[in-house]
Amino acid sequence: MKERIQQFTRFLEAAGGRKPADLLLTNLMLVDVYTGEIRPASISVSGGRIAAIDPDPAAGAKEVLDCGGQFAVPGFMDAHVHIETTLLTPEALGEVIVPWGTTTLMADAMEIANVAGEEGLLALTDQSEKLPFRLFLEIPSRVPTAPGLETTGGILGPEEVRRLMERPESVSLGELDPSKVLDLREEYLEKILAAMDAGRVCNGHAIGLGPRELNMYAAGHLTDDHECVTYQELLERLRVGIAVFIREGSSERNGRTLLEGVASHGLPTEHIMFCTDDKHVQDIVREGHISYNVQLAIDAGISPVQAIQMATINTARHFRMEDQLGSITPGRFADLMLLPDLKRIRPSLVLKDGRIAARDGKASPVPPKRYPERLFETVHIPPSLSEKDFAIPCQAAQALCRVIDLIPDQIINREAREWFSVRDGLIPADPERDLLKLSVVERYGKNGRVSSAFVRGFRLTSGALASSVSHDHHNIVVVGSNDHDMLLAARELERLQGGFACVYDGEVKASAALPLGGLMSSLPAPEVMAQMDCVNHAAAELGCQMAAPFMTLSFISLPTVPELGLTDMGLIDVLAHQICPLILETK
Repeated sequence: MKERIQQFTRFLEAAGGRKPADLLLTNLMLVDVYTGEIRPASISVSGGRIAAIDPDPAAGAKEVLDCGGQFAVPGFMDAHVHIETTLLTPEALGEVIVPWGTTTLMADAMEIANVAGEEGLLALTDQSEKLPFRLFLEIPSRVPTAPGLETTGGILGPEEVRRLMERPESVSLGELDPSKVLDLREEYLEKILAAMDAGRVCNGHAIGLGPRELNMYAAGHLTDDHECVTYQELLERLRVGIAVFIREGSSERNGRTLLEGVASHGLPTEHIMFCTDDKHVQDIVREGHISYNVQLAIDAGISPVQAIQMATINTARHFRMEDQLGSITPGRFADLMLLPDLKRIRPSLVLKDGRIAARDGKASPVPPKRYPERLFETVHIPPSLSEKDFAIPCQAAQALCRVIDLIPDQIINREAREWFSVRDGLIPADPERDLLKLSVVERYGKNGRVSSAFVRGFRLTSGALASSVSHDHHNIVVVGSNDHDMLLAARELERLQGGFACVYDGEVKASAALPLGGLMSSLPAPEVMAQMDCVNHAAAELGCQMAAPFMTLSFISLPTVPELGLTDMGLIDVLAHQICPLILETK
């Protein structure tokens, strides 16, 4: 305690101009997220925190940086992200997001937790103090997401959640889908109470909820939602006190529509924030991170200051951390960026703790860390797996089947119904009508189950695509025109211990290895991007026109996103939360 008091004393002395600061930033325009002002200022930093605004020049500083009249903006905050779906470790991710001005992530590590439980989650966040950004945990609430309807590698029950909630890096209970609250499921109510007892908020996942259901959802302490698709949905959530995270990911492109609605209606933005949720590395490098969301807001007609508030102080307030983050004010962490142009979000300099974390679009490399060996051995497919396991038998001439009908640029889907011709007692895919087979293979070595259904939207003319990233259970998911290529694609992922694969005519055309939990690569970002470019190009050669085919593939098996999902146990009616028959009628 004595040492802490001494450090605190030194900081206060620097704040009061009684002792020199560590760093003095001069000749800048301060974007004040509390007042909305943009004004000339200087900033002093001591001990990694903002010491003073416009300090006494006589106090001096160990280092002085002339900012050349640029705009000083607080570091951006991602309100909800699954690090695993960037395909990078946190160490590699820092080199990608920090140059875009992101200095804080609120991470729901449910993906690695579903693969490896508490061990996987803690391995991901271990040594986070060495990262060039701040990493906070939204403690996963859904491990598994759909108990009894899927097989997972790990489980986090109420006891584990309560224990994790007490960790200093914990900020919330991770996203909780509506059925858990509306059906009054005791296990999840206990998790909500654990968050409330710890003084944390609870993240929502209010997909498909109408106004009346939102009343119950909000009453259940669900404080936010990142699943809005329309402006009306956004408005309905704000009206019941649910904050909105406007998401812009790789396959979920909701930002422009929502922000144009906010701008055109002049809606107050105090309870609107930004998140990426799920965004692949190559999209971050090409477009930006939270900076992209901010730019979308400005382009939609929202003022730059408001857009910046949505990425900073709004998020800090929501997570009850505004005394530490979200603004350039005394006592807060010195996480900030310099922008040459307030209408073009391209930082020239990014600071974390008052130290340079990125300059002119380049970040200093972060040394990789050692992860437990067990996390590199998570794909266990039965040796007996064969083409017949992918087959859909039927003893008729024709069959009316449910089809997962994809909606472009969204993770939601519709249930369609189509007639299929039966051949030799089996229902094959019909690529000419864009009716492909979709299969999920259990990969944890627990039961070896395979389930199959049909999907429309990939437009593969031949071959197969496979992924070990399949929310939230992360079993192997395969889409294809024929069983032979689908089997080969699954086997390729076993060889790689996870990743993506593209197969055509009995040959692996391209693959990308993600051996860490079957979710992430341990390679640097440029190498991962090169692999992703190869598999995406191979998918395009097979006829797939999607911008992010493997991200889309990863969401098809999600049993909490309407209307249909597919797990290793079968086809899921999401709203009814139960397995439903694939074949509806035969003749």
